[in-house]
Amino acid sequence: MNIEVARIYRLDSEGSVKAFVDLQFGEEFLVLGFKVIDGKDGMFVGMPSQAGKNGRFYNTFLPLTDDIKQQITDLILGAYQE
Repeated sequence: MNIEVARIYRLDSEGSVKAFVDLQFGEEFLVLGFKVIDGKDGMFVGMPSQAGKNGRFYNTFLPLTDDIKQQITDLILGAYQE
């Protein structure tokens, strides 16, 4: 399946979230809410998430294989660094 960045919104703030990214999966799906985060060990991709009733956040998008997770991470971080 072809995966591409549909939209990237870079933030100019001092916080750890540096961008929000939406991905298009082929002609079938648009997934909103990926985050580029500058963590203590470097940049990483946060999956779309939603707050639970207990105040904790839970991922709403779960890649099922390490290969697809790495492909998504590489695509998003590459687009962010362009």
